[in-house]
Amino acid sequence: MHRGGERGMTGPSGLYWEAHGAKEGPALILSAGLGGHGAYWKPHIEALGQKARIFLYDHRGTGHSEPETRDGLLADGLGEDIERLMDEIGLDKAVVVGHAAGAIAALALARRAPERLSGIVSVNGWARTDAHFRRCIAMRMAVLEAGGPEAYLRAQPVFLFPPVWVSSHDADLDAQLPKQVAEFQGEATLRRRAHALLNFDILDDLPTIATPTLVVAADDDMLVPSACSEVLMRGLPHATLARMPWGGHACNITCPEAFNRAVLDWLATLPDA
Repeated sequence: MHRGGERGMTGPSGLYWEAHGAKEGPALILSAGLGGHGAYWKPHIEALGQKARIFLYDHRGTGHSEPETRDGLLADGLGEDIERLMDEIGLDKAVVVGHAAGAIAALALARRAPERLSGIVSVNGWARTDAHFRRCIAMRMAVLEAGGPEAYLRAQPVFLFPPVWVSSHDADLDAQLPKQVAEFQGEATLRRRAHALLNFDILDDLPTIATPTLVVAADDDMLVPSACSEVLMRGLPHATLARMPWGGHACNITCPEAFNRAVLDWLATLPDA
């Protein structure tokens, strides 16, 4: 285990992971969205790492982790990977902070092995996909089919960020594109992962999930409507809703200070973290 994020490692789980932050305190596993890269969470390491032990990882098939080989990938597999990672690190319990696909992985784990979770932070997650999300995923897959990874990645900010943020960060987004293309997870892997998200359905099981959950919802998320987070909040027995009036699907990136404050304040309420 490598404190301070000096370097990462890939162990028996096949997942690349890094350790950052405090040597003591609650363990936070940061789980990214459809892109899968743990680096998505870099802007949060300093703030969250002052109060917690931070572990970020690349989802299987993305970044430095081993390839995804499951043909019939389901969201349960994403949850199982978190459990494997915890076993490898030596964590009995952890709080999983998940963005979209990462939130789905955490909810899948809560259904599978609730004793491993001290809490969940669901960032623009869902219990069951709705029509708008399905249309957006179909559009993104169509762009991938027609234009390949570069076209897909060039279109991606439209789904992730508010228009004014895209306009003001246009040059930065263009500068990041070559690296994103070079690190692209591959079309087959992306399609399997998207398929797993589209088929995730935990709606009827929500009342049985007792894990304390902070549900973060961006009102202007144009990929996953905020109503999906509201369903989670109403269905989970121990859920707290944190609304972000602005920030888009990747609201933790556009509004990191507000996001970090909401997470840290909520963590302080957990007796088991």
